[in-house]
Amino acid sequence: MLHLQPPRPPHGARTHCAMAAETHVPTGARLQMDYEAKIFAHTGGYGRYNRIVVVFSWFPNFAVMLNLFSDVFYTLIPDSYHCIPDPQLLPSAFLPSNFSRQGYLNLTIPWLEGAGLSHCELFKYPPNTSDLSHNEPRERVSCTRGWEYVHSAGLQSNFVTEWDLVCSDYWKIPLQHICFMTGWILGYILLGTLCDWLGRRWGFLLSISLSCLLGVAVCLSSSAVVFLLLRLSQGAMLAGVLLSSYIARLELCDPPHRLMVAMVSGFFAVFAELLLPGVAVLCRDWPILQSVVTLPLLLLLPYWCCASVFPESPRWLLATAQIPRAKRSLQEFSTRNGVCLRDEIYPGETLLSELDSAYGEDCRPNYHSVLELRETRVIWKNCLILSFTLFIGTGIQYCFTRNLHGYSTNFYFSYFLRVFTGALACIFICLTVNHFGRRGILLLSAIITGLSSLLLLALTQYLRGGLVLVLSVVGLLFSQALAMLSVFFACEVMPTVVRGGCLGLVLAAGCVGMAASSLMELQNNSGYFLHHVIFASFAVLSVLSIMLLPESKRKPLPDSMKDGENQRRPPLFLSRPDRDNLPLLRTPPSMSAYNPDNYSRLVSATRKMLTKENLPYRISVPAHFPLLPGSETQGQDDETLGAAVI
Repeated sequence: MLHLQPPRPPHGARTHCAMAAETHVPTGARLQMDYEAKIFAHTGGYGRYNRIVVVFSWFPNFAVMLNLFSDVFYTLIPDSYHCIPDPQLLPSAFLPSNFSRQGYLNLTIPWLEGAGLSHCELFKYPPNTSDLSHNEPRERVSCTRGWEYVHSAGLQSNFVTEWDLVCSDYWKIPLQHICFMTGWILGYILLGTLCDWLGRRWGFLLSISLSCLLGVAVCLSSSAVVFLLLRLSQGAMLAGVLLSSYIARLELCDPPHRLMVAMVSGFFAVFAELLLPGVAVLCRDWPILQSVVTLPLLLLLPYWCCASVFPESPRWLLATAQIPRAKRSLQEFSTRNGVCLRDEIYPGETLLSELDSAYGEDCRPNYHSVLELRETRVIWKNCLILSFTLFIGTGIQYCFTRNLHGYSTNFYFSYFLRVFTGALACIFICLTVNHFGRRGILLLSAIITGLSSLLLLALTQYLRGGLVLVLSVVGLLFSQALAMLSVFFACEVMPTVVRGGCLGLVLAAGCVGMAASSLMELQNNSGYFLHHVIFASFAVLSVLSIMLLPESKRKPLPDSMKDGENQRRPPLFLSRPDRDNLPLLRTPPSMSAYNPDNYSRLVSATRKMLTKENLPYRISVPAHFPLLPGSETQGQDDETLGAAVI
């Protein structure tokens, strides 16, 4: 048997796993840096199967947004409400049948100038009086028999009317929204980290299952406290669904398609917002609406048994050195994309052979967490800046929408105007970001948002209503663009090994900005001016911090912590074209005699050739070689040779 041994590497050369172990770099870092060109292209690139998976990842975005924006209708205060008249507070001789309904209400409920009937008080008459005129002294007391509500928009019964959360219990309405946002904050942080440990698919499946269960439980809420707790828990699970699907979607795309894929998911959110008012009018009651918005989540449960519609991200598998699973995932993607990717040596070396040689058999999965950001500089800085911009983009929207109320008190006017500006923000990002870069458009959005806010803050009392409306719409448009682009930018610049946790921190900061508006309502808008001043100042300050971000346009996603740390911001100003940048002495780089990639391929090829059962050639050798041939054997050989000569 001919024994072929793979050649040893030159002196000083080491395999990838050995180098990774000695330098404490995650295994396979060399291949992670070239994922887009070296691995992604060999599996079909952004092929047919990748597009199908991306389409299926848009549906969770629609389902989550239905549940998110339904909170607006659950906490909508009716346009008009007043106390139900209490006959026990009227004189004993009083007969309601002698009065019309409006006259009866005028006698029992105080009238407030400019506001109509009082929302929280009733008249209490002396028991033996017969004079019901205004000259008779009457005592004002709180409502004793509940409230009567008049709805002109949204649901006929909601969280407010179900448990009479008005007057002295009004504070429970903004508290409900704060609890809901708190659930989203916890979900983004915890489930984002879970996506880095268990994977995008398992994080998604766990979140979607629990969100369905909690969504059904919300329909059965028996008290306001139970409703608050269930909404908090459901918000956490909805955050996990949104985060895992967003990350998985972008990790399946190449750089030219990432922006469009992300923005299409934004249009799914806009469609959910447009559809929700009509659904609310048809449902009329909040339990029915909750059942309807939970139904799309239930339709996502088949993702459990259909792994092909939401597979695990092969990029994450490779980044965490889960080689057997990564090979199976790459084979599935290549097969479904119509690319032949077989684990064989002939007709040539394949991608799977390179993975075997680069990672080896002793490499174990290597997981990371956001706690490792303490040891980084660039990743932590990018995470902090984008969290700041998203916090501003979501928090300052309250300032612009509140100015819209001064122009029109109609609920549908401000609602649909916000949806319309959200759609325009998506279109604006699609048309500009790929041409001018992420950082440039993010900077422009922050500048226009800050200027609009400052002008409204300083000149509202001197401007006409039309100009206030225009500034509010422009500010709302670019603040939404600032928020959308911050999320997309963060997903691009964060490394794959901690992308879930880092993006969760950024999105959690955005939820803090959304909860800031409820804090103002909790204090009856007494701190609105200070709220506006703070966010306008933050918007101006963000302009300086955005300049410190790198540019991710047409660049591959970073996979390892080292890739994330190697990102650098482009120069503020372009260098002069006529400037000579060539060095005085140009020396070509020395070529190394040893290439670890070529050596690893040779080792893999030799090992697979030796393990082949049917080789393309056959080597025949004697069964044994005699060390000392005898004279008899030698004589027979001489006779055979002589016969051949004759």
